[in-house]
Amino acid sequence: MTVTSLIGGHVLVAGGLATGGLRYAAEIEAEVVQVFVTNPRGWALNDGKPSEDAALRESGVPVFLHTPYLVNMGSPTADTLEKSTESVRHALRRGAEIGALGVVVHTGSAVSQSKDAALRQLHEHLLPLLEEIPEDGPDLLLEPMAGQGQMLCATVQDLGPYLDALDHHPRANICLDTCHAFSAGHDLAAPGGVAEMLDALHAVAPGRLKLVHANDSKDLCGSKRDRHENIGAGHIGTEPFADLLRHPAAAGVPLCIETPGKADKHREDILLLKKLRESVTAAAG
Repeated sequence: MTVTSLIGGHVLVAGGLATGGLRYAAEIEAEVVQVFVTNPRGWALNDGKPSEDAALRESGVPVFLHTPYLVNMGSPTADTLEKSTESVRHALRRGAEIGALGVVVHTGSAVSQSKDAALRQLHEHLLPLLEEIPEDGPDLLLEPMAGQGQMLCATVQDLGPYLDALDHHPRANICLDTCHAFSAGHDLAAPGGVAEMLDALHAVAPGRLKLVHANDSKDLCGSKRDRHENIGAGHIGTEPFADLLRHPAAAGVPLCIETPGKADKHREDILLLKKLRESVTAAAG
């Protein structure tokens, strides 16, 4: 039996977290949303507005929160590490306040230090944040990157040492970005490529996949370049997303697009994924 995966996208919140976010979600026909609660390219933190938080919680729309792009828990720079720690702590608190199911964080880079040193740093600084999450709070969702530089996670196999560093904490789960995975070397466009990647993920982190960022790629497999494309318009193509929807490891896992363009393009991407979902469901009987 196929378990339905909700399909949605990252939403713009101009006019208020709930007011603007839910309006944009309706415009693009999203069933699930991802939001920023702070400037994604800055360190400033804020408390939000209780009325907007309550409206988002009570909307019934499943929500995920994405931490700012600057966060790097593997950084050897003390100031960056301190700000990253506080940013993740803040995101987990805000996630609980808006009723988020998960808080997405990039797995980060060792930059100029060894990866072993960066992983020890995760044990010291990120693991305690997982212990602080209340029972009804959001999971932390680790998002591997495209593989450029000293990235700590690119392929799904890289998640093994990362989870080891976090003692395989039950609140450490996974957000998989299809563009990142493709750019890191998982050939999702090849026959059986999606199944091969998801089988490998299941071997390393069984049951931990909680969100998929569904993005095509402007660049070739193994490029190590993080440039998203609209669904079916890039080098991954359309059919691999159907392969993803029919794989047991992704059953019931929400898909959120982070593709280029404005509302009309985002709606097109979401509707295309919904059509693929319908075909997969129909084929499964």
